[in-house]
Amino acid sequence: MKLLEKTTLGNLTLKNKMVMSAMTRSRADINGVVGDMTVQYYTQRASAGLIFTEAIRISEEATGSPLTPGIYTPEQIDAWKKVTKAVHDQGGLIVAQLWYTGRAGHSIDRNGKLPLAPSALPIQGAQHFTSQGLKDYETPQEITIAEIKQTIKDYGQAAKNAMEAGFDGVELHAANGYLPSQFLAESANQRTDEYGGSIPNKARFVLEAMQELISTVGGDKVGIKLSPFHPYGNMILDDPAGTYTYLVEELNKLDFAYVELMKRSPYFPSPAHYPADDEIDLFGGMIQQTVIANAGYDEASGEAELEKGIAGLVSFGTLFLANPDLPKRFEVGAELNQPDRATMFGGAAAGYIDYPFLASNE
Repeated sequence: MKLLEKTTLGNLTLKNKMVMSAMTRSRADINGVVGDMTVQYYTQRASAGLIFTEAIRISEEATGSPLTPGIYTPEQIDAWKKVTKAVHDQGGLIVAQLWYTGRAGHSIDRNGKLPLAPSALPIQGAQHFTSQGLKDYETPQEITIAEIKQTIKDYGQAAKNAMEAGFDGVELHAANGYLPSQFLAESANQRTDEYGGSIPNKARFVLEAMQELISTVGGDKVGIKLSPFHPYGNMILDDPAGTYTYLVEELNKLDFAYVELMKRSPYFPSPAHYPADDEIDLFGGMIQQTVIANAGYDEASGEAELEKGIAGLVSFGTLFLANPDLPKRFEVGAELNQPDRATMFGGAAAGYIDYPFLASNE
């Protein structure tokens, strides 16, 4: 089975081609500090070839949702050190996904401050989970050039902090309607300066953030997650194929390890003008870095994706959530635990660290 074969990624040697994708679990404390349950959660899943953490806020300004972790205070960094040591002690590898939510946030959890975004355009047709329940999205403040430059620096500092915390690398979260992807979409970006208007201008923020990460920690420790045709967060592009083709071509000029390419979800259908092409087929062949295929895969479809020869690894989300020993289950053909969607976000041990492992004699 290709999924269980060893491989390399950047400077890392992976025991298999199965990656645990990033999944927000909302179990940090109010100061963005993860606790002992989080240590156990990731350690349980150390049989993955590679773990991507839940999205981690790069700064206080990056905050969008309650009870999500950060990596910008000494307390947060020290807490992550416990996670990385425990994962490494089990022979695992773990990468920090770096997060800035942009307009996908609410002032309730930002000390009363409106979120910053490329333009003053709110997310339409959805509500945001806050510490006071679901609320309509607010109209964000347009981020200034000075704030953009500071945000790029914050990505670099967060990457330094991740190295201090013992992570094996960092991933720029440029998918799912958060700030980097907001710059790419006309539904979020109507700027007329160097960060808006043309496709090269709209792609500038993502490329500058990647350059900052690469120069800070080295390209072999850097990757990026993209979701070209996924409209989550009201991400509507006039020319999605053209925009992401340009972005991929520019990313190809940079020296880094991988692109995690997320396929659209059937739960969030793309607008009518979007191409029907499979994202891995359309963009994967253009990408010069290792491609990690993401979203909706099971054992059969993941194996088939690797057989196609475009993706080098496959990342799994809810399957790893519900099956901490997922590689072993694939190896022996065991039945899979089913995820409890009611306990995915927030809460305590239930639905977090209590999913059963296979019995030792299976």
